[in-house]
Amino acid sequence: MRIAVIGGGPAGLYFAILMKRDRPEARITVVERNRSDDTFGFGVVFSDQTLDTFERADRPSYEAIRDAFAYWDDIEINAKGETHRIGGNGFCGCSRRTLLLLLQQRARELGVELAFQRDVTPADFPDADLIVAADGINSAVRNSDPAHFEPSVDLRPNRFTWMGSTRPFDAFTFFFKERREGIFIAHCYQYEAGASTWVLETDPETFERAGLEGKSEAESAAFLEEVFAEELQGHRLITNRSMWRQFPMMRCKRWSKGNVVLLGDAKATAHFSIGSGTKLAMEDAIALHGAFTQGGTVEEALRRFETGRREDVEKIQHAADVSLVWFEHVDRFWHMPATRFAFGVMTRAKAITWDNLALRAPEFVEESRELFEEEVRAEGLSPAAGAPPMFQPFRLRNMTVPNRVTVSAMCQYSAKDGMPDDWHLMHYGARATGGAGLIFTEMTCVSPEARITPGCAGIWNDAQEAAWKRIVDFCHAHGAGKIALQLGHAGQKGASKLMWEGMDQPLEEGGWPIVSASAIAYFPNSQVPREITRAEMDGVRDDFVAAARRGARAGFDMLEFHCAHGYLMASFLSPLTNHRTDEYGGVLENRLRYPLEVYRAIRAAWPSDRPMSVRVSATDWAEGGTTDEDTVAIARAFAEEGCDLLDVSTGQTVARSAPQYGRMFQVPYSDMIRNEAKVATVAVGSITSADQVNTILAAGRADLVALARPHLVDPSFTMEAAARYGVRTFCPPQYRWGQEALLRNAAREEADLMELRRKARPKRHAR
Repeated sequence: MRIAVIGGGPAGLYFAILMKRDRPEARITVVERNRSDDTFGFGVVFSDQTLDTFERADRPSYEAIRDAFAYWDDIEINAKGETHRIGGNGFCGCSRRTLLLLLQQRARELGVELAFQRDVTPADFPDADLIVAADGINSAVRNSDPAHFEPSVDLRPNRFTWMGSTRPFDAFTFFFKERREGIFIAHCYQYEAGASTWVLETDPETFERAGLEGKSEAESAAFLEEVFAEELQGHRLITNRSMWRQFPMMRCKRWSKGNVVLLGDAKATAHFSIGSGTKLAMEDAIALHGAFTQGGTVEEALRRFETGRREDVEKIQHAADVSLVWFEHVDRFWHMPATRFAFGVMTRAKAITWDNLALRAPEFVEESRELFEEEVRAEGLSPAAGAPPMFQPFRLRNMTVPNRVTVSAMCQYSAKDGMPDDWHLMHYGARATGGAGLIFTEMTCVSPEARITPGCAGIWNDAQEAAWKRIVDFCHAHGAGKIALQLGHAGQKGASKLMWEGMDQPLEEGGWPIVSASAIAYFPNSQVPREITRAEMDGVRDDFVAAARRGARAGFDMLEFHCAHGYLMASFLSPLTNHRTDEYGGVLENRLRYPLEVYRAIRAAWPSDRPMSVRVSATDWAEGGTTDEDTVAIARAFAEEGCDLLDVSTGQTVARSAPQYGRMFQVPYSDMIRNEAKVATVAVGSITSADQVNTILAAGRADLVALARPHLVDPSFTMEAAARYGVRTFCPPQYRWGQEALLRNAAREEADLMELRRKARPKRHAR
C-alpha cells in the first residue's frame, strides 16, 4: 500500500505511525512544507482521558510524550479579587515542538519517510492508494475543491493571541482582569520546566478601546505585560508569530473524495478554551487507522471513518462552541459573586457538572451550595439547610414554590371540545403528588378558533373553568407545589392534526379558519392564515382577558402568556412571520406592539398578588429571524410591563428552522436573558437529570428549571431526586412509606454509584 500524508503536524504523523506499525510493508511518506523543528505555538494540553486513549493506541509514543510533559491536577480561577482552586482534573502540558519531534522520531523508527520544506498537492502522488490531507486549518487540499468538501467557517468575534512566558505554574490557570478598556482573559499552563503558554483573549469592543488593532507583536506584548504585570510576577511575555486573530470554527460537509481524506484541522476545528485542537487531530488519526484495520477497500474505509467519527467530532465541536460563547460574553457574568463566576467557568462546556465537581472538588461545591442558600435567605425565605440548589424555595410576588423543579407545559391532545377530563386530572395530579415545585398546564386555548388541534384544552366557557378548578384543587390538596395556567392562541398552526397523527400538519377535514400576523403558511401544504385585522385583534385580546379571569377563579397560582413557537403572539414578534406594513410590522418596536397590548390587558385582569410569566422563542434557528439583541429587548419590554418570569424556549417559528440540538441546548438563551435583561427565567430543553438542574441553577443560568420528557415517564422525578441527595421533601401521606424506602435505599445506591464513578475515572498519568 502506498500512502502519502500532506502535512507533518500531530494528525498526519500519528496516523503514519499507527499505519506503519501495523502495516510495515506499506510505503508511507509524510511531506511537510516547514522545517522539521518549526512550530508556531508553545504548548499543547491533554487530559488524563486523552492520555488513556494514546496509551491504548501506541504505547511507545505515549511513553515518550508522558516523559516530556508537565502534569497538574488543579484548575485555578483568578477573578474579581478571589482565587478558586479546583482539583481532580488531571491534565498535562507538552511543548508543541517537543511533541512534533517525538512523533517524528517514532515515525522514523518505524520506517516512515519524512520530507520537509516541500509544497505538494495530491497530483504529486499519482500512484498513491491513499492521500491524507493533514495540512491544517488553511488546507490547500480542502480549498482546492470547496464545492465537494463544502467547508463552512464561523469567524468568532473575540480577538486572541498566543504567547509564552517563563513564569511557572502548578495548575491550569485562568486570569480575568478588569481594566478601564474592558475585561482581558489569560488561559495559562506550564508545558515544560521554565516555559508556559499564555493564550490572551478579549472581546472586540475591549480590543478596539485598547487600540490594539494593527499593533506589532512587540507592541501587543508590551501592552499585555502591563495588563498582567501582577500575574506575570516579573516574567516577560514571549512572542512567536503572536499576532491577534479571530478563531475560525470550521466544519466540512464531506471529509473525503476518492482516495483523499481530510484529517485534523483541515476538516474541523475546536476552540482552544477546551484544549482540544491537538486531541481532536490525534484522535482523528486513531479513528482513521481503526477504519482501515477493519478491512475492505480504501473507499470503504474512508466511508467507515467518516460515518463512525463524525458524531464524536461534532460533540467536541459543540462543547467547544458552548465554551467559546461563554468567553465571548464574560461581561454577562461579571456581576456575579466570585464563587458563582468560578462555577460558571468550570461548567461552561457542559461536560463538568454539579455531581462531577462534587466527586472531584467537594469543598468547592459546598461553597457554591452555601452561596445559593445565603441568597435564598437574603430574599426573606427559609432555605432548605444542606440541600442543593434544586431544592431551595423561590418566590415570585406572593407565590413561593418549595423547589426549583418545574413540570414543563406538555400538550396532551386529549380534550374534547376543549374540555379537560379525567386524563388531565390524572396527569397533573400525579406530577403534583410527585413533588415538583411548579407545574405548567399545556397550552390552554382562549377560544375554539385558538386551538392547535381538536384535542387541545381550553378555558373559554363555564364547564371548562369548572373542570380546571377540579384539577387545581386536587393539586393543591395533595401536593406542595404551585400550578400555572399557560394561555395561548395557535395562529398559523391552528386546525392541525393531533401530534401523533402528524405534528403541525393540517387537518384533512373538520378544520376551521385561522389567522396570523401575516398570511404565511407554516408548511407548503398548510392552510394559509388570513392576516388578522384590527377588529379581530381586539376580539383575541378580549378572549385572553376572559380566559385569565376564568383562570383566576379556578385558583391557578400563576398565569403564563404564550408568545413562542410560531403561535399567534409569536408570529408578531418574529420578522420571519410578520410581514405587515402597518404599525404592527417592521421594526421590533412595532412587532412588539400587539403582544404587549394583550399582555397589559391580561396583567390588569389577573390578580396583582399573583405572578405572570411569558414564554418566548429566544431564537428562530433560521436566517433572518429574531436576533439575540431582539430577544433581550423583548424580555426587557415584558419585564417593564410587570412580567415576573421569562420561560425561555426556542424555535418552531418556521418549518425550515435548523436547531442545534444537544443536552441543555436552550440554556444559553435563558442565561442571556437572565443576565442581560435582568429578569428571572425558566430554562427548558433537553434537560434530563437532577445533576443538570443543580448545575444550571448554581451557575446562575436560570431561576427555575423545566423538564418535559422525564416527567412524562416519571411523575415522581423530584421526589426520587430528593432522596438521592438525602433531602426530605413533601410527600402525600399515602406514599410516605415509599418515600422512606427511597431515602434508605438512595443513600446506599448513591454511595455505590460514586464509587463506580471513582473507579471509572481515567487513571492519573503523572510520573
